[in-house]
Amino acid sequence: MLEQFVTVLPGTLGPALLVMCLNVLLGVGEGRKRPRSAHWRLLGLVLGILGATVFAALRATAVINQRTFINYPTLVCCVIADIAVMVVIVVARRMTRDWTHHALWLHIGNAVAGIAIALTVFRALPDVILELTIFIEPGDPVFTSEMLLRALGFMLGVGASIVVACIIRSMRLTATPLWFTVAALLLMALIFIQHLTSLVTLMLAVGDIMLHGLSFHLLVWFINNTSWMIIAQVWVFIVPAIASVIAGFRISAAVGNPADSRRHVALKRRAMLSAAWTVIASIGVTVALTYGVAQTNKQPVLSRPESYSLVHDTATIKFSQISDGHLHRFQYKAKDGTVMRFIIIKKNGGAYGVGLDACENCGDAGYYEKDGKIICKRCDVAINLATIGFKGGCNPIPFPYKTTHGAIVINTADLDALSSHFKS
Repeated sequence: MLEQFVTVLPGTLGPALLVMCLNVLLGVGEGRKRPRSAHWRLLGLVLGILGATVFAALRATAVINQRTFINYPTLVCCVIADIAVMVVIVVARRMTRDWTHHALWLHIGNAVAGIAIALTVFRALPDVILELTIFIEPGDPVFTSEMLLRALGFMLGVGASIVVACIIRSMRLTATPLWFTVAALLLMALIFIQHLTSLVTLMLAVGDIMLHGLSFHLLVWFINNTSWMIIAQVWVFIVPAIASVIAGFRISAAVGNPADSRRHVALKRRAMLSAAWTVIASIGVTVALTYGVAQTNKQPVLSRPESYSLVHDTATIKFSQISDGHLHRFQYKAKDGTVMRFIIIKKNGGAYGVGLDACENCGDAGYYEKDGKIICKRCDVAINLATIGFKGGCNPIPFPYKTTHGAIVINTADLDALSSHFKS
């Protein structure tokens, strides 16, 4: 669940904040008094989602193997649209003030906003949508607790982005328009940097440009700090949050006018609440994209080898030590000096799975136990418990053993013959 959440949140947060900002800055009128072009922003969002869904489906079905011919022109258009939107944000207040006298400019602003929303959503959502394809592991039943947890993580990621955008949107009534505009401009600048970084990286890959020195190091820095760029997209709204709090404290209750006094108190309360929730949302996103990502990317650590009886050329492991159904790891030093590991686990039918802590495909990376499954550390594949002790695939490499007198007995010569699997 956490993996889906921290994957979906970064992909949906930027588009959600962009849609929110443009709706706030370009929103004018209600009902029939709204300009017809106001619907173009919604149209851009719908087209972006539909395009991203189709592109994700083509990628999932391997119809599109090379994405460059789609991503290249899309990123070029994104960069151009980002610059145009930043201009629209700067002049948005002029566009919306007495817009009926210069409706054409507002229509142009809404058209630019619609195009930018469509391109940003199309660029951001395919990877999010592809998360839907990993809800069910191959060979697993359709409805399992793990599938439901993955689906819950996906929905929480989408929901969190929408909630954060709605929280920040609440400041439109309390924040100074100037500072909200500044925050929207900073958000757009961060999205522009993301698109430009992806475009330059792609141009380097296809050989269209060459970078050296400072420009190359700057590109590497932006690539390595993608998560912090996304976190910054939320924190820029601390600027209008602080401004709204300051404005709230500056409001003085009108003496002798209870109605104005109540209105001023209510406005101050809304300003404080909006600012507080914006800070909470920013902290939540920061924790999710730092601690959450660190947890999902944390490399599993192999358990420490257990002790066993080694007499002459015979290793003996008692059933009482390994009969709990969990993975047990052991270490052995071969005659040629190679330090080897082997694993034993009691399978569902009562038999024991015995093999090296290595496989033919992934070498000596080893296996670990997680949620009742035995997983290869290198390729992250869950091993079918029933097949441990048999050759093939990512299964542990088997070797001969005997069961006698309540114990598993291994001839160390059989381990010595397999020491090459643990040599670097």
